[in-house]
Amino acid sequence: MYFWDKHKTITSYYELLSGKVCDKYELTQMEYDILMFLHNNPQNNTAAEIVKIRKSTKSHVSTSLKNLENKKLIERKQSEENKKHVEIFLLDKAELIVEEGINAQKQFAQNVLSGLTEEEKDMCIRVFNKICNNAEEHLRGEWK
Repeated sequence: MYFWDKHKTITSYYELLSGKVCDKYELTQMEYDILMFLHNNPQNNTAAEIVKIRKSTKSHVSTSLKNLENKKLIERKQSEENKKHVEIFLLDKAELIVEEGINAQKQFAQNVLSGLTEEEKDMCIRVFNKICNNAEEHLRGEWK
């Protein structure tokens, strides 16, 4: 399928750029993705939210969180009120990695969107959001 093939091209290019950061700091792609997710989405800082939003498996997220904790890049804090609710926070040691990750993300966006007008960029975002929303509805079985 054309869309899927092209999607893989975009993903491969993103992983090429982010892979440089991963290699430098000895991170897996999943560990890097979790650090960047926590930075970009501090309000969604539980393992369950990472699994749900990123469509990752519980086992991969759990393993990656344990590795990040062992590397002293994140800290988990248990809620006083609800012992099952554990929030995840980036530690200072993760700041440099996140900064380099932000630079990789900016380079990615700049490169893949080069030559597009602001109007075309806005249109791409709107169309992509519609495609994602359609897929979400099908995943939830809400499509009529």
